[in-house]
Amino acid sequence: MFSRDQVRRVLQRVPGKQRLGVYRFLPFFFVLGGTMEWIMIKVRVGQETFYDVYRRKASERQYQRRLEDASEAELQQSIK
Repeated sequence: MFSRDQVRRVLQRVPGKQRLGVYRFLPFFFVLGGTMEWIMIKVRVGQETFYDVYRRKASERQYQRRLEDASEAELQQSIK
């Protein structure tokens, strides 16, 4: 792996230390986050993107919740 001195040396070479301090890394992480978001939206694995799977799972959870609520309502009506 990397030694602590090697990591420190690489981090010291990033420009903007005087003016921005630790915030000089912010643009890098902003671009990294944007790239990850673009990949999750645009890149298909098989037939689905990340958001297709997310929407499908959310609708499945909502459907299950409605089924559980309906079965609880029927149970309460049968008790009365």
